Amino acid sequence: MQITLLTIGKTDNKQLQYLIDEYTKRLGFYIKFNLEIIPDIKNSKNLSEAQQKQKEGELILNKVNTSDALILLDEKGKQLGSVGFSNYLQKHMNSGIKRLVFVIGGPYGFSEDVYQKGQGKISLSKMTFSHQMVRLFFIEQLYRGFTILRNEPYHHR
Repeated sequence: MQITLLTIGKTDNKQLQYLIDEYTKRLGFYIKFNLEIIPDIKNSKNLSEAQQKQKEGELILNKVNTSDALILLDEKGKQLGSVGFSNYLQKHMNSGIKRLVFVIGGPYGFSEDVYQKGQGKISLSKMTFSHQMVRLFFIEQLYRGFTILRNEPYHHR
C-alpha cells in the first residue's frame, strides 16, 4: 500500500519544511509515502469562498483514482488517539487497497464534490492549526502510527 498526503499550496516556513522532510524520510522505512502539493489557485482574491472551494476540489479530485481510499482531514471528522490511528492505518492496510489518500483542504475547507467522494473524515484536534502545521502534525502521526504497529519505543519516549 502507498499513502499519499494531498495539500494545497507549498510550505514557505523553512523550519517546518525541514521537519516535514525529516518525518517523510523516516516514514520511508515503513511504507511508500508521497506528499503531493497542489499549487495555490492564482487570483484567488477575485473568487468567492464557494468558487475557491470548487476550484480546489476539482484539483484535488483530479489527483485521486477511483480505486483510492480518500480520507479528508476535516475539523468535523472523527478524532482518534495515536493508538486508534495506528489501528485505523492497519485496517486500511489489511483491506487490500493500493493507495490511501489523505487530503488537507484549502483555507475554506472542501467542496461538496470532495465531501461526496471522501470515504472518511479525521480531525487532528478541536483546535485550529495553520495548514502548514497540519502537514507536519499529520506526517508525524503517520510515523508514530507505524512505530506503534511495530511495537517500537518512539511512542513512549
